[in-house]
Amino acid sequence: MKETTYTNDTRRYVDAATASSEKLYTHYKSSPQGLTRLRVESNRKQYGDNTISSHKETPTWMKFIQAFINPFTLILIGLACFSYITDIAMVSPGEEDPVTVIIILVMVSLSGLLRFIQEYRSSNEAKKLSELVETTTLVARKANEPQELPLHEVVVGDLIILSAGDMIPADMRILESKDLFISQAALTGESEPVEKFSHDLEALDAQLTATQNLVFMGSNVISGSARGIVIATGDDTMFGEVSHSASGKKDETSFEKGVNSVSWLLIRFMLIMVPIVFVINGFGKGNWTEALLFAISVAVGLTPEMLPMIVTTSLAKGAVTMSKKKTIVKNLNAIQDLGAIDILCTDKTGTLTQDNVVLQYHMDPMGTEDDRIFKYAYLNSYYQTGLKNLMDRAVIKRREYLEETRPELRNLDTEYNKLDEIPFDFNRRRMSVIVTDSRNHKEMITKGAVEEMIKISTSVMINDAVLPLTDALTETILKTAHGLNEKGLRVLAIACKTEPNGKVDFSTDDEREMVLMGYLAFLDPPKESAAEAIQKLSEYGVTTKILTGDNDVVTQSIAELIGFENDHVILGSDIDAMSDVELQEAVNTYDLFAKLSPLQKQRIVHTLRDLGHTVGFMGDGINDAPAMKAADIGISVDTAVDIAKESSDVILLEKDLLVLEDAIIEGRKTYANMIKYIKMTASSNFGNVFSVLVASFFLPFLPMEALHLILLNLIYDISCIAIPWDNVDEDYLKVPRKWDATSIKNFMLIIGPTSSVFDITTFFLMFFVISPMVVGGQQFSQLTNPQDIALFIAVFQSGWFIESMWSQTLVIHMIRTPKIPFIQSRASASLTLLTFAAIGILTVIPFTNFGLSIGLAPVPGIYFAWLAVTILAYMILATIAKHYFIRKYGELL
Repeated sequence: MKETTYTNDTRRYVDAATASSEKLYTHYKSSPQGLTRLRVESNRKQYGDNTISSHKETPTWMKFIQAFINPFTLILIGLACFSYITDIAMVSPGEEDPVTVIIILVMVSLSGLLRFIQEYRSSNEAKKLSELVETTTLVARKANEPQELPLHEVVVGDLIILSAGDMIPADMRILESKDLFISQAALTGESEPVEKFSHDLEALDAQLTATQNLVFMGSNVISGSARGIVIATGDDTMFGEVSHSASGKKDETSFEKGVNSVSWLLIRFMLIMVPIVFVINGFGKGNWTEALLFAISVAVGLTPEMLPMIVTTSLAKGAVTMSKKKTIVKNLNAIQDLGAIDILCTDKTGTLTQDNVVLQYHMDPMGTEDDRIFKYAYLNSYYQTGLKNLMDRAVIKRREYLEETRPELRNLDTEYNKLDEIPFDFNRRRMSVIVTDSRNHKEMITKGAVEEMIKISTSVMINDAVLPLTDALTETILKTAHGLNEKGLRVLAIACKTEPNGKVDFSTDDEREMVLMGYLAFLDPPKESAAEAIQKLSEYGVTTKILTGDNDVVTQSIAELIGFENDHVILGSDIDAMSDVELQEAVNTYDLFAKLSPLQKQRIVHTLRDLGHTVGFMGDGINDAPAMKAADIGISVDTAVDIAKESSDVILLEKDLLVLEDAIIEGRKTYANMIKYIKMTASSNFGNVFSVLVASFFLPFLPMEALHLILLNLIYDISCIAIPWDNVDEDYLKVPRKWDATSIKNFMLIIGPTSSVFDITTFFLMFFVISPMVVGGQQFSQLTNPQDIALFIAVFQSGWFIESMWSQTLVIHMIRTPKIPFIQSRASASLTLLTFAAIGILTVIPFTNFGLSIGLAPVPGIYFAWLAVTILAYMILATIAKHYFIRKYGELL
């Protein structure tokens, strides 16, 4: 084999495709038994790890920087820079005032640090969890039996054993294959699988992925089996090359779109309101510098700087909680999508049933127990090398019981030798093995769905006699199978035929003119928890639909046992005959779909999404992967085939819908706490700005200094840190939730002004009653002494400073629930403690030396009596506005 420089170029693939297996072994220092342990490490050093560098973990320093990069933080940094220029750089020596800059930077630091800490912790948790569901591949190495190894441990020169459901771990040259069909959709976009062979080629195909003896990382095995040698790993693979050439920008998820839409809504609102505040105060007060500083402070007040931290913390907290409930989230953003599910599509076997299939009967066509049927079934299941499903395992396990009383079944695996096989696929719905016995008697044994087996059979074995398969016998056979199905049994048929001794190559074309031998009847009873889970999911607004490849009678039987009210079954053949409009009506009306191909499952999921549903698909097989990718969120289990796990967003450590119910509830809690912060902050900020606008028209001074606004916002933000751990009302969890920026805008416009009403009453109270009390009963217009004027303004600003914090913080408790706060619904202890601590600290500030240093002053005791009345009235009005919003828009959050 020609030596080549090991780079990801066409030359390497040409060499691999055209070389013999001996030359490949020599070139990669491998052998038919695989690599030695020392050679594994040597090849790893020479060719590199099997990881894509673009997928490597982001360095910690980069994560730290990224934690501070978001629209709101950038706005604050810009405002801090501007404040530095106006308060420090452009003022006379000795008059510098760095307090505003310091507080803004504290807010930025607090938000960024908390976000970094949460993301760092979340990343570490994700690493630990990912180890539980690591995708593996079967590797042959010298001195060991073939073993399952994580994909990243594969090196160039390794021998890989492939079967149905496996991911291709690296770029490989096929050395041996049998009916190997590969899906290359991830690389080529083509949904149809392609067949691969092991023979040497003279040249590559014009399209590299079409080369018949090469398979590539990122694709997966649909059917058949193979052995291959790894020729490229990690960045040197075609998949690695594609990853590097791509921009690296992923499509936004619905969650990311929702957060971004909310962010830009608030930014647009800020860009409109801040200039208005600046112009009004500039013209009204005549001091444009002061007006500009105040406008900057309003901008700071409008910035929900904690939004990135609250979102990250909520997601991280949700992921950790879900991991404790046997649910692993591969992508944090999938948590909210999980909570938004209103349609759950699920396969039947193992999810609704016990995943413990038992062979109940092995019968001849007339329904009589016959050990010959079991013998043929065992040989078929034992010798097939594809993906052994639950029924194959049930057949093999059954022999352990039967051989105790039937000696003729003890040595089946030594009396016969396998010559060939024709793997299962989802179109034929059957598979065959060809075996020979000690007398060189060669037989093809085929197992599959009853209808498919009748199509390829021309005869039937009854009482040791081979009879023509007449219409009458066909009807009897189907009737017998149907009767078993009605009892909840899954039925397969067995057929065989003698093959000529000289024949060596077999294909699907040979599956014809067979003798139907009998049935296998399997019992997979429904789980005890299935009916309860379906009912609970329904209570939480999730409709369950069964999408299965199994037959309609068994599906109907299981559905009836677990309490499906709508038990009409739509078949795959019905779906093929439907237009898109007809299918939309069908998926809206019916919940049971049987005899489905993978593409039919995918079409149903696409149709449900087109109708506006948020769809989750739960599956564990190769045939589920297309539908899982098409769904809003793919759900799999840790025992699923590789391609199903790779296609999923969420992996359950227990195959039970009750586990999924817990995950959906946690997703809704996560969303609830994120939307609480967004709505309460947006409405509170809008209320404050509206109040400022009103005050700017009639007050001869600013209602609050720029520094006061920034300090108020900082303390409020700190009180919001506990929101991700807040309680969520049980009623709220009952309904799926989606992001809706329009709802947030409406919420701002309706709830925000309620606080402004009492801000304005506070303005009048302070201007005409409280502030005059501290300057001898004089109104502002009567004052001439600068000290009295300063005291009047300081007391006024302290009064609004305190009232604003009370109303802004108590609104957290008002908005977090449609119920009566503190009575019908209580916040978590941590949120309650933080919010009331914030109120207490801010209330005390005007009475401290620090308060005096920033231009505040103590308020008289009578103020707090008026404050109590104001806050009580505010809570009543907020409750009225809250219920009006619910009546108008259907929900609060």
